[in-house]
Parts: sequence; structure tokens; C-alpha cells
Amino acid sequence: MPKLEIMPIADTIVFKPKFIERYSKLTDWDEFKKYCLAFLPRSIRVNTLKANVADVKKSIEAKGWILEAIPWCDTGFWIHHPDRRDTGNLLEHKLGYIYIQESVSMLPPLFLDPKPGEMVLDMCAAPGSKTSQIATMMKNEGLLLANDYRGQRIQSLGINLQRMGVTNCVVTLMNGEKFSGLTCDKILVDAPCSGTGTIRKSLKTIRIWNPKMLRKISNQQKKLLMTAWKNVVPGGVVVYSTCSLEPEENEAVVTWLLENVDDAELEEVKLPGLKVGKAVKEFEGAVYHKDIDKVCRVWPQDNNTEGFFVAKFRKKDND
Repeated sequence: MPKLEIMPIADTIVFKPKFIERYSKLTDWDEFKKYCLAFLPRSIRVNTLKANVADVKKSIEAKGWILEAIPWCDTGFWIHHPDRRDTGNLLEHKLGYIYIQESVSMLPPLFLDPKPGEMVLDMCAAPGSKTSQIATMMKNEGLLLANDYRGQRIQSLGINLQRMGVTNCVVTLMNGEKFSGLTCDKILVDAPCSGTGTIRKSLKTIRIWNPKMLRKISNQQKKLLMTAWKNVVPGGVVVYSTCSLEPEENEAVVTWLLENVDDAELEEVKLPGLKVGKAVKEFEGAVYHKDIDKVCRVWPQDNNTEGFFVAKFRKKDND
């Protein structure tokens, strides 16, 4: 695990009293705060559509960069240099041999486990980190639908997919709730969220956080998840993920789907080397599903990463 490096501006950051009160109920506040006010270690994923992991590692290390393997992803590395921070200027990045991607962002595709020849939908795809990872796992075989709802985001998605050499992908621009009539083997819903797991790379999250916005966001997340459910085949998989640590956006959304459809079952998600926190079983009067322990809740202090949440559903095949 990379060394913890505290931000020099950390002492000037002010958390809202309601935020402190809320997160003191959810986790060890002092540890959470310490990691939120530390620099986020940079990480990369080798693009096996274009390059070999060993060759890329050797090439980057020859330039003086230090790579440390991410234990839960065999193509991922934490990366740092004694004198440089400009990972994006690496030739390997420009050529599409690597994608600069946060280490826990690699989790949803790994849990989705897409296979060559399948039909897969990434419902909220931009800027394309998880989409390109899915394409590598599919070996460019099958059909990958990459969707987002905003034109500017689609632009970055298309550029990144081209750079990474993805050829089995169709890019769509629409509200994810509008999908209908698809027969997908697997669907990823990496939902828009409050982003409370991303404080260490986006300090503005602390300033704009408002508990009143959670209901609106969770309603949108539920709609996206239900749409995915209607478009996956029996026996298929839907992975739901957020970079939020709010129970209303995570355990509550998972519970809502399980209580509103008869053919969903929650599958346990774990990976070697990945430390996870306990799922929230109840919070502020809400009691969550009996199987909620099967989800993956990652706090920043667990692995020196962002905070993240992932749940994996399988659609029962009743035939």
C-alpha cells in the first residue's frame, strides 16, 4: 500500500458540523478525516488490448518511475516518481498503453466480470476508465454499449476509447433511464452520486455537501438501477457502484431493488488483497436488507484509496 502523504493545506479545511456528526456515526472519524486530507496516490492500469503488462512496467520503470502492484487488479499499479507528478506526460499514456485510473475505480468491472462475446452495457460510462477496462476483459469481442447523458462527457469518452484501441463499442448519448428492450448479459451502473468518497482529490465536495440533496440523488440512482434490471437477461449480472459513502445512496438503494423485484439476488463481492469496511446495516431509523453484508464498502483508510461502494446482483433464471 502506498505511503500516506498529508496535504500541506490540511489544517485550513473546515468540515461542516453535520458532516462530522454523520460520519462519526458511520466510521472512525479521526482516521477518515486523516485520509481525506491526504494526497491520493496515483495509479494506472495497463491496457492489454495494446500492450503486455511486463513490457509496460519495464518501460515505465526505466524512466525512473516506481510501480507498486495493486493487489486486487493484476493489470493495475500505484505509480510515483521522486521528482515528477506528470503521469499524463508518459509516452505510454499517449499511446494508450496505460490508463490513469484510481485503484478502487477498477473494482466494478472486476466484479462485473465481462467475457468475450457478451453484450454489455455501461450505463454511465464517461470518461471511460471502467468502459475501457471492460473492453480489455472482453478482448474487444462481443458488443459493448457505452452511454452517457451529456455531450461534453461523450467527447472525452470517445477520445479515451479511441486512444485505448477499443473496437467492440457503440457510444450512445441519452438519459440512462430511457433504455428499453435490451437483452444484455451484464450491465454496469456506476451511478452519479454525491461523491463523498472523493474528498481527497476534490476538496470542493466538503463545501457543497448537503444532506438534503441525498434523497434526490438516491431517487435517480434507483431509477437507473431499475432500468438496468429490466434490460438484463435472466441469469445476467448488474453491478451497481458509487464513489459515495452515504448509506442513502448505497445500502438503501440496494435494499430498495431487492424489495421491489422478485428475481434479484445479491452476490458477495470480495477480492484478494482488498480490505473492506462493514456494510451499514441500519442508519438513522432505516434498516437495510438482511443480505447487505454481501456488498463491498471501501473507506479511504482501508487501503489508502478513495472511498467506494459496489454491489453485485444476479437475475434469477426461473426456467
